[in-house]
Amino acid sequence: MKVFDASEIYQFAIKMEENGEKFYRRAATITEDDEARYLFNFLADEEVNHKKIFGELLSKIKVFEPDERYPGEYMEYLRDLLDNRAVFSKKKLDDEFQDVKDTLSALNFAINREVDSILYYSEAKNLVDKDQQKAIDRIIEEERKHFAKLTDFKKDYEKKQA
Repeated sequence: MKVFDASEIYQFAIKMEENGEKFYRRAATITEDDEARYLFNFLADEEVNHKKIFGELLSKIKVFEPDERYPGEYMEYLRDLLDNRAVFSKKKLDDEFQDVKDTLSALNFAINREVDSILYYSEAKNLVDKDQQKAIDRIIEEERKHFAKLTDFKKDYEKKQA
């Protein structure tokens, strides 16, 4: 059963990458560890790159255009969903970032958000036509790379702190 079009998932992905970049930039400012700062800035740059990749992929597929009662209604809905409820939503970042006080808590927060992203996209993939699922797989693979970088770094960081 098709619920979403792949173009919608890419639109979500682009906004999530924007919010992810903001988080990683903020995380880089709170850490006192130079390697962690480098990692967070690297991941922020990756989010910018992913946004560009997803934008290019979006430009190559037919964009979903729903029936609307007024122009922009659907995009307002998506924007609200992403800004207030999604994985790297502005609300979630603002609320939960208050608990991010050091490098380890920033790493844990980031790892949890990457897992949430992987799960979100894995579920979303099931809501698009089969011929569009490979495109969603590309997003999932990018998020897995972030997860792997973060978990590897966390292991090394914890050993260094012990």
